[in-house]
Amino acid sequence: MRSLPLFHRIAGQPVIVLGEGEAAAPKARLVERAGGLVVTNLQRGIDEGARLAFVAHEDEARCEADALRLRGAGLLVNVVDKPDWCDFTTPSLLERDPVLIAVGTSGASAGLAKHLRLRLEALLPPSLGRLAQGLSEARGALRKAFPDSAERRRALDAALGEGGALDPLDSGSADRLGEWLAAGGDAAAPTMHEFTVASDDPDDLTLRQARLLGMADVVVADPQVSEEVLVRARADAMRLMLPHEGEMPEGLIVIVRRA
Repeated sequence: MRSLPLFHRIAGQPVIVLGEGEAAAPKARLVERAGGLVVTNLQRGIDEGARLAFVAHEDEARCEADALRLRGAGLLVNVVDKPDWCDFTTPSLLERDPVLIAVGTSGASAGLAKHLRLRLEALLPPSLGRLAQGLSEARGALRKAFPDSAERRRALDAALGEGGALDPLDSGSADRLGEWLAAGGDAAAPTMHEFTVASDDPDDLTLRQARLLGMADVVVADPQVSEEVLVRARADAMRLMLPHEGEMPEGLIVIVRRA
């Protein structure tokens, strides 16, 4: 079952948590950590305008009845340990405030999500949050240094890429942000790359091909290239089809052909 990952801002907002004991308590803590207001009464939560609800009764029939009532009132509902009854699932969270990484499996295996998150914990330095905050505060300076949005994106791609001045996996990158900005950044020149894929399976992409797709401003694809491969590109990248006639847009252009 596929899911659309979203981050809900619930600070100061009511969130319904129904149930008792070990099943409900973690959901209440999750809501409180995000700044939400836990409401344990179904009708009061509906009346106060809650948009999300967790149902964690021990009795299955009661879970189903409350879930139906909440859904009928327009709320999105999570029924603990019942993924088929859920409108949304809760991922395993890795926090480097303000960076928040959510690992989910659409309810398939909470254990797998947890262990993936633990592996990522070991990779991401504690300074990652400071880097994110610094980049947020530097938005004005970045716009001044790179007025064109595509040029600004290429500069950040170059700096944040592996081995770049602001490599997020480098614990010292947060301390180099001011120096990088003072030097005027380093925008990569518009370039064009071309490669051929041998199958419709995105897992067959090389690391370089996946990286180029993920960074591309423009993707020009052979009609035979599968959507499963093309979805590895940024959602806001411009898509063109081969053969393309006329002038190419500026930016990082990736041409993908099918063998």
